[in-house]
Amino acid sequence: MEQSPIQPTPVGALRFNTDSSKMEYYDGNQWVNITSDSPQVQTGGTRGVRMGGNVSPNWINVIDYWNIASIGNAIDFGDLANNVFGAGVVSSRTRGLYAGGYKTPTHGASTTQIERIEFASPSNGIDFNDLTQARMDVSGMSNQTRGVFAGGQNNPGGGWTNYNIIDYVTIASAANAVDFGDIAAGVSAQPGSNGAASPTRGVFASGSSNANISTITIASTGNTTSWGDMNMGNATVGSDSNAIRVIYSGAYGKTDIKYSTIATGGDAVDFGDTTVKKYIPAVAASSTRACIAGGKQTPSPNAMENGIEYVQIMSEGNSVDAGDLTQSVYNCQGLSNGHGGLG
Repeated sequence: MEQSPIQPTPVGALRFNTDSSKMEYYDGNQWVNITSDSPQVQTGGTRGVRMGGNVSPNWINVIDYWNIASIGNAIDFGDLANNVFGAGVVSSRTRGLYAGGYKTPTHGASTTQIERIEFASPSNGIDFNDLTQARMDVSGMSNQTRGVFAGGQNNPGGGWTNYNIIDYVTIASAANAVDFGDIAAGVSAQPGSNGAASPTRGVFASGSSNANISTITIASTGNTTSWGDMNMGNATVGSDSNAIRVIYSGAYGKTDIKYSTIATGGDAVDFGDTTVKKYIPAVAASSTRACIAGGKQTPSPNAMENGIEYVQIMSEGNSVDAGDLTQSVYNCQGLSNGHGGLG
């Protein structure tokens, strides 16, 4: 007969389920299967991918990638179909999606387009389908099955419109996004940062008008729930996670790295610092590391960065050098085939 534990099960605890013959970990709410698939099986390792960005004054469509587990420079992956920035990114173990964004050089032209890449085969982005609304500054989060896109804004001819829209796609199929719910009242509808996830919960932090952290349950539909504060000011940042912790970095004029615990919620707390200011970097994570790539040293010396730095997610400390992107760039998006939403 099973007996109740003497104390609550800690987040991250492991067990072998004798009924299913699978290893499981506890995410704070439930026991979750540890997948038998892996980035090693798919691509030989967890790949961090940087998509697009600004090389001032030009917006570019370059995609490059690196192995998160090793030290070394990024290499060319391919190109996006358009010069688009401010997109939302999500990924499964095999596929990455780049959704929405602001098309350049045509001003005022946000797009509904979703492009896809396959991690195992470096190549150009190709059309996947469309969001429910043309917008940029979209926050993306995903598990292995579903990609969710929250918020955003558009400038269709002079005035900015913020959206509280949340929609989602099934990553393995190629169908248009459908309605998921709304960002709760009182929370900025312009998230301004990439999202993060465990296999069950999605997390995004508002960036431009407040620093609220909100959550959704990825497998269901519905509105966001307020969770805490990012404690990085009114900042646009990069974020990603393993299944337990979210890492935030890249606030304007700051080297701060913060983290929060997905299962318990609450305000973000101090983790460490990047070696230089890295405004709006690409952040990509594995189960152990978060890489912070590119960014801009704002407001001074206002130089573009090509450095890739990393932290060990389950410890605290400053980031260390891992290599370089193929170019110096900021306001770019990062994704991987080994992040926390994949278990």
